[in-house]
Order: sequence, then structure tokens, then C-alpha cells
Amino acid sequence: MAMHANDIIEMIKDALPGADVVLEDLAGDGDHYKAIITSSVFAGKSRIAQHQLVYGALKGKMGGELHALALETKEK
Repeated sequence: MAMHANDIIEMIKDALPGADVVLEDLAGDGDHYKAIITSSVFAGKSRIAQHQLVYGALKGKMGGELHALALETKEK
């Protein structure tokens, strides 16, 4: 079962208040997305730590409802 883009964006914004999130459906199937996320929460954190914050925001849905998510994270 695929996730809706709006649900993904909402989950990320709930966990990272003030974040700017741009989501692109790479395959048109609702299973393969690219997210560009800009947040002040990322300041001073390694790329790995930034991605872990995003994966944590998705509350275990990666690999299940959400098959693939390419991440690009930026400090605000």
C-alpha cells in the first residue's frame, strides 16, 4: 500500500516544525519519492543524523508503506 505525498509531508513537518519540504514522486506510483527538506533543526548535525531525524519522523513506515525515499537535507 503506497503512501500519499501529503501524508509524508505532514509527518515530516510535524516532527520538524518550520521545515520546508518538497516531495517529488519519482516513478508516479506513490512508492518512490525524493524529498528535499530544509530545516534549522539540521544545523550542526551530520548528514547521517539529519537523515535519521527524517526517518524517525516517518515512524517506521520506511520499507513498508513507503518503499523508497531519496533524501536531500539542507540547513535553514
